[in-house]
Amino acid sequence: MLKKTNTFLALLAALFVSTIFGLESAQAEEKKNRLFEIRTYYANEGKLDALKARFRDHTVALFKKHGMTNVGYWVPVDNKDNKLVYILAFPNKEARKKAFQGFVNDPDWEAAYKASTKDGKLVKKIDSEFLTGTDFSAIK
Repeated sequence: MLKKTNTFLALLAALFVSTIFGLESAQAEEKKNRLFEIRTYYANEGKLDALKARFRDHTVALFKKHGMTNVGYWVPVDNKDNKLVYILAFPNKEARKKAFQGFVNDPDWEAAYKASTKDGKLVKKIDSEFLTGTDFSAIK
């Protein structure tokens, strides 16, 4: 009986280890093929602080809620154009499309947008570019 228990435990441990390594391998493959989107917002004059507040207080959490990975947010040191630059990551382009559809239709986003623009639009222009990681990039 003890031998059968040990054999069962050994098989269970092997199954557990192979499952963990299989998941790690699948996650590594997914990260290898991720899609990045770099977005640059040009805030209207005097609206950059309000735009940053909207991201800080609402948008970042809503992006996460809808499956987007927030990589980072930046403003230029010499920010004459009132820019906010950020990068999001997605498993693929279809996941990006689905995430943004969910985001723009989220009642919490609609309320945050409406409240933040009651004194005028915050953004005059948005640039977007899709990127993939290189084999020598620390982030893929």
